[in-house]
Amino acid sequence: MNTFYERIGGEAFFVDLVSRFYANVAMNPILRPMYPDTDMKGAARRLQLFLEQYWGGPTTYSDERGHPRLRMRHGGFFIDEAAHDAWLSCMQEALAGMELAPDLRAELWKYLESAARHLVNQPD
Repeated sequence: MNTFYERIGGEAFFVDLVSRFYANVAMNPILRPMYPDTDMKGAARRLQLFLEQYWGGPTTYSDERGHPRLRMRHGGFFIDEAAHDAWLSCMQEALAGMELAPDLRAELWKYLESAARHLVNQPD
């Protein structure tokens, strides 16, 4: 059986998704300040590599950065409900423009919602 990574379209899918997502982030007043101008491309690459690895693709993310430790890596950022909602909105908009089988879209979205929830580190 093929991995989710293969079924969703492999690297090309994740490159497109992350590119669309960061185009939205660049315009978002809540999220944009979290990214230094000099690191937008780096952040995009890290997200792409992380998602690829998570879904069964190459292990480049861990090879380069070690264990993902997402909550720790995001601990220095103020992530409240507004940031959570903004992140999901940017991702939802990115996904909306992509052709994707409903079952794959649902599985991906379930994970993205869970990951976004996990990273909230500020009470309302």
